[in-house]
Amino acid sequence: TLCFAWALIPNHFHLLLKTGVTPIATVMKRLLTGYAMYFNRRHQRQGHLFQNRYKSILCQEDRYLLELVRYIHLNPIRAGLVPDMKALRKYPYSGHRNIMNATDRIWQDTDYVLRLFGETESKAKNRYHDFVAKGISEGKRADLIGGGLVRSSGGWDEVKLLRKAGALQKGDERILGDGEFVEKTLAQAKEIFERKYHLQASGMTLNAIAERVATLFSIRPEQVWESGKQRNLVHARSLLCYWAVTQLGINQVQLGKKLGLTSGAVSQSVARGRKIAVRGDYKL
Repeated sequence: TLCFAWALIPNHFHLLLKTGVTPIATVMKRLLTGYAMYFNRRHQRQGHLFQNRYKSILCQEDRYLLELVRYIHLNPIRAGLVPDMKALRKYPYSGHRNIMNATDRIWQDTDYVLRLFGETESKAKNRYHDFVAKGISEGKRADLIGGGLVRSSGGWDEVKLLRKAGALQKGDERILGDGEFVEKTLAQAKEIFERKYHLQASGMTLNAIAERVATLFSIRPEQVWESGKQRNLVHARSLLCYWAVTQLGINQVQLGKKLGLTSGAVSQSVARGRKIAVRGDYKL
Protein backbone atom coordinates (compact mmCIF):
# COMPACT_ATOMS: atom_id res chain seq x y z
CA THR A 1 0.00 0.00 0.00
CA LEU A 2 1.70 3.18 -1.22
CA CYS A 3 1.53 6.43 0.77
CA PHE A 4 1.86 9.65 -1.25
CA ALA A 5 1.01 12.23 1.43
CA TRP A 6 0.27 12.40 5.16
CA ALA A 7 -0.07 14.83 8.02
CA LEU A 8 -0.55 14.35 11.75
CA ILE A 9 -2.61 16.99 13.55
CA PRO A 10 -3.14 16.92 17.36
CA ASN A 11 -6.62 15.38 17.13
CA HIS A 12 -6.66 13.68 13.70
CA PHE A 13 -4.56 12.67 10.73
CA HIS A 14 -4.76 12.54 6.93
CA LEU A 15 -3.39 9.80 4.68
CA LEU A 16 -3.31 9.67 0.89
CA LEU A 17 -2.91 6.00 0.01
CA LYS A 18 -2.92 3.91 -3.14
CA THR A 19 -4.11 0.47 -2.23
CA GLY A 20 -3.08 -2.69 -4.01
CA VAL A 21 -4.20 -6.23 -3.31
CA THR A 22 -4.96 -5.58 0.36
CA PRO A 23 -8.31 -3.77 0.88
CA ILE A 24 -8.19 -0.36 2.58
CA ALA A 25 -10.33 -1.71 5.44
CA THR A 26 -7.65 -4.33 6.19
CA VAL A 27 -4.86 -1.77 5.96
CA MET A 28 -6.56 0.63 8.36
CA LYS A 29 -7.50 -2.12 10.79
CA ARG A 30 -3.87 -3.20 11.04
CA LEU A 31 -2.65 0.36 11.33
CA LEU A 32 -5.13 1.62 13.91
CA THR A 33 -5.39 -1.57 15.97
CA GLY A 34 -1.64 -2.07 15.93
CA TYR A 35 -0.96 1.48 17.06
CA ALA A 36 -3.67 1.39 19.73
CA MET A 37 -2.17 -1.79 21.21
CA TYR A 38 1.33 -0.27 21.16
CA PHE A 39 0.11 2.97 22.75
CA ASN A 40 -1.85 1.17 25.46
CA ARG A 41 1.14 -1.00 26.39
CA ARG A 42 3.48 1.98 26.43
CA HIS A 43 1.20 4.10 28.64
CA GLN A 44 -0.30 1.23 30.68
CA ARG A 45 -3.87 1.97 29.66
CA GLN A 46 -6.84 0.01 28.27
CA GLY A 47 -9.77 0.59 25.96
CA HIS A 48 -10.31 2.53 22.77
CA LEU A 49 -7.71 5.04 21.65
CA PHE A 50 -9.44 6.67 18.67
CA GLN A 51 -12.74 8.48 19.15
CA ASN A 52 -14.37 7.67 15.82
CA ARG A 53 -14.08 5.27 12.92
CA TYR A 54 -11.86 6.44 10.07
CA LYS A 55 -13.48 7.96 6.97
CA SER A 56 -12.24 6.87 3.56
CA ILE A 57 -12.96 8.44 0.19
CA LEU A 58 -12.01 6.95 -3.17
CA CYS A 59 -10.32 9.56 -5.36
CA GLN A 60 -9.72 9.85 -9.09
CA GLU A 61 -5.92 9.79 -9.30
CA ASP A 62 -5.18 11.70 -12.50
CA ARG A 63 -7.54 14.52 -11.51
CA TYR A 64 -6.94 14.88 -7.79
CA LEU A 65 -3.58 13.34 -6.82
CA LEU A 66 -1.44 16.50 -6.79
CA GLU A 67 -4.22 18.66 -5.37
CA LEU A 68 -4.62 16.23 -2.47
CA VAL A 69 -0.87 15.99 -1.87
CA ARG A 70 -0.73 19.78 -1.59
CA TYR A 71 -3.87 20.08 0.52
CA ILE A 72 -2.80 17.39 3.00
CA HIS A 73 0.76 18.71 3.38
CA LEU A 74 -0.54 22.23 4.06
CA ASN A 75 -2.65 21.03 7.00
CA PRO A 76 -0.02 22.02 9.63
CA ILE A 77 -0.05 25.63 8.34
CA ARG A 78 -3.86 25.81 8.22
CA ALA A 79 -4.01 24.40 11.76
CA GLY A 80 -1.52 27.03 13.01
CA LEU A 81 1.07 24.42 14.00
CA VAL A 82 3.74 26.06 11.84
CA PRO A 83 3.79 29.66 10.50
CA ASP A 84 5.12 29.28 6.95
CA MET A 85 6.69 27.08 4.28
CA LYS A 86 10.15 27.35 5.81
CA ALA A 87 8.89 25.94 9.10
CA LEU A 88 6.78 23.32 7.29
CA ARG A 89 9.95 21.95 5.71
CA LYS A 90 11.20 21.09 9.22
CA TYR A 91 7.86 19.89 10.62
CA PRO A 92 8.42 16.19 11.45
CA TYR A 93 4.76 15.13 11.34
CA SER A 94 4.07 15.74 7.65
CA GLY A 95 5.13 14.10 4.41
CA HIS A 96 6.24 17.47 3.01
CA ARG A 97 9.47 17.26 4.99
CA ASN A 98 10.16 13.83 3.51
CA ILE A 99 9.75 15.07 -0.04
CA MET A 100 11.91 18.17 0.42
CA ASN A 101 14.62 16.65 2.62
CA ALA A 102 14.58 13.04 1.39
CA THR A 103 13.95 11.75 4.92
CA ASP A 104 14.34 7.99 5.12
CA ARG A 105 10.76 6.81 5.47
CA ILE A 106 10.50 3.91 3.06
CA TRP A 107 6.71 3.69 3.37
CA GLN A 108 6.22 7.10 1.70
CA ASP A 109 6.62 7.08 -2.09
CA THR A 110 8.28 10.48 -2.58
CA ASP A 111 9.81 9.53 -5.93
CA TYR A 112 6.40 9.02 -7.54
CA VAL A 113 5.27 12.51 -6.52
CA LEU A 114 8.51 14.22 -7.54
CA ARG A 115 8.51 12.57 -10.97
CA LEU A 116 5.29 14.43 -11.70
CA PHE A 117 7.16 17.76 -11.34
CA GLY A 118 10.37 17.14 -13.27
CA GLU A 119 13.03 14.73 -14.44
CA THR A 120 15.83 15.95 -12.15
CA GLU A 121 15.47 15.89 -8.37
CA SER A 122 16.46 19.53 -7.79
CA LYS A 123 14.12 20.90 -10.45
CA ALA A 124 11.26 18.67 -9.29
CA LYS A 125 11.66 19.79 -5.66
CA ASN A 126 11.63 23.48 -6.63
CA ARG A 127 8.50 23.06 -8.74
CA TYR A 128 6.82 20.99 -6.02
CA HIS A 129 7.66 23.63 -3.39
CA ASP A 130 6.20 26.43 -5.54
CA PHE A 131 3.09 24.36 -6.25
CA VAL A 132 2.47 23.74 -2.53
CA ALA A 133 3.16 27.38 -1.61
CA LYS A 134 0.52 28.60 -4.08
CA GLY A 135 -2.07 26.54 -2.23
CA ILE A 136 -1.73 28.56 1.00
CA SER A 137 -3.92 31.40 -0.33
CA GLU A 138 -6.68 28.93 -1.25
CA GLY A 139 -7.36 28.12 2.43
CA LYS A 140 -9.71 25.28 3.35
CA ARG A 141 -11.13 23.70 0.21
CA ALA A 142 -14.49 21.99 0.66
CA ASP A 143 -14.11 20.23 -2.70
CA LEU A 144 -11.14 18.21 -1.41
CA ILE A 145 -12.41 17.07 1.98
CA GLY A 146 -15.16 14.75 0.89
CA GLY A 147 -16.79 12.93 -1.99
CA GLY A 148 -20.01 13.59 -3.79
CA LEU A 149 -21.04 15.33 -6.97
CA VAL A 150 -21.17 18.82 -5.46
CA ARG A 151 -17.64 18.67 -4.07
CA SER A 152 -16.21 16.88 -7.10
CA SER A 153 -17.62 19.54 -9.41
CA GLY A 154 -16.44 22.46 -7.27
CA GLY A 155 -19.74 23.56 -5.71
CA TRP A 156 -23.42 23.96 -6.55
CA ASP A 157 -22.78 26.71 -9.09
CA GLU A 158 -20.66 24.37 -11.18
CA VAL A 159 -23.26 21.59 -10.86
CA LYS A 160 -25.99 23.94 -12.08
CA LEU A 161 -23.89 25.00 -15.06
CA LEU A 162 -23.30 21.37 -15.98
CA ARG A 163 -27.01 20.60 -15.75
CA LYS A 164 -27.91 23.60 -17.90
CA ALA A 165 -25.47 22.34 -20.49
CA GLY A 166 -27.12 18.92 -20.35
CA ALA A 167 -24.08 17.28 -18.80
CA LEU A 168 -25.69 15.16 -16.11
CA GLN A 169 -23.15 13.43 -13.88
CA LYS A 170 -23.51 10.70 -11.33
CA GLY A 171 -22.37 11.44 -7.78
CA ASP A 172 -21.59 9.39 -4.68
CA GLU A 173 -20.50 10.63 -1.24
CA ARG A 174 -17.83 7.92 -1.05
CA ILE A 175 -16.13 8.95 -4.29
CA LEU A 176 -14.22 12.08 -5.31
CA GLY A 177 -14.19 12.23 -9.10
CA ASP A 178 -16.14 13.08 -12.23
CA GLY A 179 -19.37 11.37 -13.24
CA GLU A 180 -17.71 8.87 -15.56
CA PHE A 181 -15.27 7.81 -12.84
CA VAL A 182 -18.12 7.40 -10.32
CA GLU A 183 -20.19 5.29 -12.70
CA LYS A 184 -17.22 3.08 -13.61
CA THR A 185 -16.30 2.57 -9.93
CA LEU A 186 -19.84 1.67 -8.89
CA ALA A 187 -20.20 -0.69 -11.86
CA GLN A 188 -16.99 -2.49 -10.91
CA ALA A 189 -18.10 -2.79 -7.29
CA LYS A 190 -21.45 -4.21 -8.38
CA GLU A 191 -19.72 -6.67 -10.71
CA ILE A 192 -17.42 -7.89 -7.93
CA PHE A 193 -20.35 -8.25 -5.51
CA GLU A 194 -22.44 -10.17 -8.04
CA ARG A 195 -19.48 -12.39 -8.88
CA LYS A 196 -18.96 -13.30 -5.21
CA TYR A 197 -22.69 -13.93 -4.72
CA HIS A 198 -22.87 -16.12 -7.82
CA LEU A 199 -19.87 -18.21 -6.75
CA GLN A 200 -21.21 -18.70 -3.23
CA ALA A 201 -24.71 -19.51 -4.50
CA SER A 202 -23.29 -22.10 -6.89
CA GLY A 203 -21.59 -23.88 -4.01
CA MET A 204 -18.07 -22.58 -4.51
CA THR A 205 -16.14 -23.01 -1.27
CA LEU A 206 -12.54 -22.75 -0.14
CA ASN A 207 -12.15 -26.52 -0.49
CA ALA A 208 -13.58 -26.36 -3.99
CA ILE A 209 -10.98 -23.74 -4.89
CA ALA A 210 -8.26 -25.99 -3.46
CA GLU A 211 -9.46 -28.84 -5.69
CA ARG A 212 -9.48 -26.56 -8.73
CA VAL A 213 -5.93 -25.38 -7.96
CA ALA A 214 -4.76 -28.95 -7.38
CA THR A 215 -6.10 -29.93 -10.80
CA LEU A 216 -4.28 -27.06 -12.50
CA PHE A 217 -0.94 -27.95 -10.90
CA SER A 218 -1.33 -31.75 -11.02
CA ILE A 219 -1.12 -32.27 -7.26
CA ARG A 220 -3.42 -33.72 -4.62
CA PRO A 221 -5.90 -31.28 -2.97
CA GLU A 222 -4.42 -31.94 0.49
CA GLN A 223 -1.00 -30.84 -0.77
CA VAL A 224 -2.35 -27.34 -1.36
CA TRP A 225 -2.67 -26.90 2.41
CA GLU A 226 0.74 -28.34 3.25
CA SER A 227 3.75 -26.14 3.94
CA GLY A 228 6.70 -26.39 1.62
CA LYS A 229 8.89 -24.32 -0.68
CA GLN A 230 8.59 -26.39 -3.81
CA ARG A 231 7.79 -24.08 -6.72
CA ASN A 232 4.68 -26.01 -7.71
CA LEU A 233 3.24 -25.94 -4.18
CA VAL A 234 4.05 -22.26 -3.63
CA HIS A 235 2.30 -21.34 -6.88
CA ALA A 236 -0.71 -23.48 -5.99
CA ARG A 237 -1.09 -21.87 -2.55
CA SER A 238 -0.62 -18.41 -4.07
CA LEU A 239 -3.39 -18.99 -6.60
CA LEU A 240 -5.60 -20.36 -3.83
CA CYS A 241 -5.02 -17.20 -1.75
CA TYR A 242 -5.71 -14.94 -4.72
CA TRP A 243 -9.02 -16.57 -5.64
CA ALA A 244 -10.12 -17.03 -2.02
CA VAL A 245 -9.59 -13.35 -1.15
CA THR A 246 -10.65 -11.67 -4.38
CA GLN A 247 -13.40 -14.01 -5.60
CA LEU A 248 -14.96 -15.32 -2.39
CA GLY A 249 -14.04 -12.38 -0.13
CA ILE A 250 -12.49 -14.61 2.53
CA ASN A 251 -10.75 -12.73 5.34
CA GLN A 252 -6.95 -12.82 5.01
CA VAL A 253 -6.44 -13.41 8.74
CA GLN A 254 -8.75 -16.44 8.71
CA LEU A 255 -7.09 -17.75 5.57
CA GLY A 256 -3.68 -17.28 7.16
CA LYS A 257 -4.66 -19.35 10.19
CA LYS A 258 -5.82 -22.20 7.97
CA LEU A 259 -2.59 -22.10 5.95
CA GLY A 260 -0.29 -21.42 8.90
CA LEU A 261 0.75 -18.05 7.45
CA THR A 262 0.80 -14.50 8.79
CA SER A 263 -1.64 -12.01 7.24
CA GLY A 264 1.36 -10.30 5.64
CA ALA A 265 2.43 -13.55 4.01
CA VAL A 266 -1.12 -14.05 2.74
CA SER A 267 -1.04 -10.58 1.17
CA GLN A 268 2.19 -11.46 -0.62
CA SER A 269 0.65 -14.73 -1.78
CA VAL A 270 -2.39 -12.90 -3.13
CA ALA A 271 -0.15 -10.56 -5.11
CA ARG A 272 1.87 -13.51 -6.42
CA GLY A 273 -1.32 -15.43 -7.22
CA ARG A 274 -2.67 -12.54 -9.27
CA LYS A 275 0.43 -12.63 -11.51
CA ILE A 276 0.22 -16.42 -11.82
CA ALA A 277 -3.46 -16.23 -12.84
CA VAL A 278 -2.73 -13.62 -15.50
CA ARG A 279 0.40 -15.34 -16.80
CA GLY A 280 -1.26 -18.75 -17.00
CA ASP A 281 -4.68 -17.38 -18.00
CA TYR A 282 -6.23 -19.43 -15.20
CA LYS A 283 -9.95 -19.06 -14.54
CA LEU A 284 -11.80 -20.18 -11.44
